[in-house]
Amino acid sequence: MQSVILKGYKDGYEIILKQDFGLDKILVELRELFDNLSAEKKNADDTVISFDIKTENRLFTAEEKQKIEKIISEYHNFKVHKIESEVMTIEDANILKENDNVHLSYRTIRSGQIVDLKGDVLFLGKLHQGGQLRATGNIFVMGEVQGVIHAGFENDTDSIIVGDVSAASQVRIGELVDIIDDEKVTNSQDTVIYVNDLHIIDYGNRDELKSLRPKLFNQAGGY
Repeated sequence: MQSVILKGYKDGYEIILKQDFGLDKILVELRELFDNLSAEKKNADDTVISFDIKTENRLFTAEEKQKIEKIISEYHNFKVHKIESEVMTIEDANILKENDNVHLSYRTIRSGQIVDLKGDVLFLGKLHQGGQLRATGNIFVMGEVQGVIHAGFENDTDSIIVGDVSAASQVRIGELVDIIDDEKVTNSQDTVIYVNDLHIIDYGNRDELKSLRPKLFNQAGGY
């Protein structure tokens, strides 16, 4: 049985490091994989291909991640985009716990007002043009928004906005800003706004949430 599995999707490539195998075996098979990929790409163009690496229910230390990244860095046409696990550290869990309070907001935010909330927000109120709702986490919109919706405003680009933002003037995630127009957004509660792999604000629907943000999907019980 292989310890390293390569999967290709229309948006890129993913490498799964099976949790039941030791790191030494994984590193050997990882090198074999990239030797083969490098040979196949030898006469192709110089496009750099990035890989998402999934470690299943296993956390690698920083040193172990460096060993993985070092192997791939030896092949100039390939790079690691991110290494992620389906579990989290105690530190991450404590941070999540601190931010786990979901604020239910029924308030009216008028022009010139800025409302800041820590954690996730379920917004059921009314946000007027010129007003701003900012949350350090995700924002779930079920109210009326015409102003600025800002998720992850402490520079967290993993945060998302879900809901009908078709009448909003702007959406912001982390430091990124996008102007709403009819070509991008419909008046649907199923709209999901997120930062894609190119570090650009992008738009999808709730059906894609499991693949876009699996930890959030699991945390929300398959929201």
